[in-house]
Amino acid sequence: MNDLSSWALNTASVRGATYADVRVVHDRSRGLATKNGKIGNASDAQSLGMSVRVLVNGAWGFASSADMGRDAVENTAARAVDIAKASAQVKQSDVKLVPEQAVKADWTTPHKIDPFSTSIEQNLALLEKVDAELRAVKGVTLAETNMNFRREEQWFFSSEGAEIHQTKYTTGAGYVAYAFAGNEIQKRSYPNSFGGQWQNKGYELIDELKLVENARRIGEEAVALHSADQCPAGVFDIILESSQLGLQIHESVGHPIELDRVLGMEANFAGTSFLTLEKLRTLKYGSELVNVVADARQEHGPGLGTFAFDDEGVPAQCTPIITNGLFTGYLSSRETASVVGLQRSGGTLRAEGWNRLPMIRMTNISILPGQKPLTLEQLISSTDHAILFQTNRSWSIDDKRYNFQFGTEIGWEIKNGKRARMLKNPSYSGFTTGFWNSMDAICSRDEWTLWGTPNCGKGQPQQVMGTGHGASPARFRKVKVGSAYS
Repeated sequence: MNDLSSWALNTASVRGATYADVRVVHDRSRGLATKNGKIGNASDAQSLGMSVRVLVNGAWGFASSADMGRDAVENTAARAVDIAKASAQVKQSDVKLVPEQAVKADWTTPHKIDPFSTSIEQNLALLEKVDAELRAVKGVTLAETNMNFRREEQWFFSSEGAEIHQTKYTTGAGYVAYAFAGNEIQKRSYPNSFGGQWQNKGYELIDELKLVENARRIGEEAVALHSADQCPAGVFDIILESSQLGLQIHESVGHPIELDRVLGMEANFAGTSFLTLEKLRTLKYGSELVNVVADARQEHGPGLGTFAFDDEGVPAQCTPIITNGLFTGYLSSRETASVVGLQRSGGTLRAEGWNRLPMIRMTNISILPGQKPLTLEQLISSTDHAILFQTNRSWSIDDKRYNFQFGTEIGWEIKNGKRARMLKNPSYSGFTTGFWNSMDAICSRDEWTLWGTPNCGKGQPQQVMGTGHGASPARFRKVKVGSAYS
């Protein structure tokens, strides 16, 4: 790796680069799934490649290669320089990077069991057992399960002297039960929708999730939804359980704080932002109970946005995003930090793989739990009338990340401090700042979960990456409910 980096960095320097970095990535993934008692897919894939990113005449150039022989590496670096020189001819301004001390480091995701030390047969046996439990419930017409592992080993070298080796492990699993009846489909997912729960952990996460133990309940709820009352339409107090609140954070906080969106550098996938620069430290984003951080540090938890260094060698950090309701921070890179006058990057530049240019991505964007002891059941008991929303089913938000609508798989009407009845097809809508300012209660640390979102898409060509969102259940006052079906 030292030889490879020297070939690339020397070539870039000789050809005129004022800055260059090299990433070598060895990626291995396993994906398994079942569908109604049969194997849906089983794959075990690996990739190995390298990329070079350079600054020449104030503009970026990027090139990558799966061939890591000396000639190929030097040609890749030369191609990156040529691209930068071409880009410089149409640049609007010079790219400038805020300073960052170069480090030499080695880091691996803390884990107890290497997931790849388990056999595919062992993994499938567990999924098939869950699948059978789901289908044992009368009325379940389709059962789907999945399990996914990833090991990403990366070497990073820069012309400033950085030498960083990181190995990240990711484990994820979940399942869904569908019930078809008449012209209606109802579904229930566990532990979360769209792939379940994912964290930067080893195989020990699979045991922690208690997949088999919860399968019958999930199947029974999917069937019961057909007999449930339709969620009423109107203005109600609502309670979001933690996974739905995590997605609310992702869409209405995480994406709009990406500085490349704010600055107009990136606009794919509903991608600009209402959080223009004058709003920093002036906008009342939420109530005083709303405290959100962007935290990539290991001590925050095993989120999909946890690492030691980002993809330009900046250490993981915690950035206050919303502090007692006040908007206080963005997600930044060395380039965007320079544009807005920050002294240092927030360390959020990441790439999906070796053949993609790093861009600003969410780390772990989490709402901090309440300071006073409060469980979900206590929150419910203190609520006269509300709708409890659980497990996301659909979402929609405008390209400024301001007006939104969400639907969940299941709802519960709360009356006089108790769950009164199950509700189907629940939905709610609003606008970002109005919604967050209506939050008047949030549960404490015991109810806080760091959820993994493995499928966040951004950029063109699209890059799909994982983010983390920690949340406790929270209550919001006077929210519009039921508009998706009214």
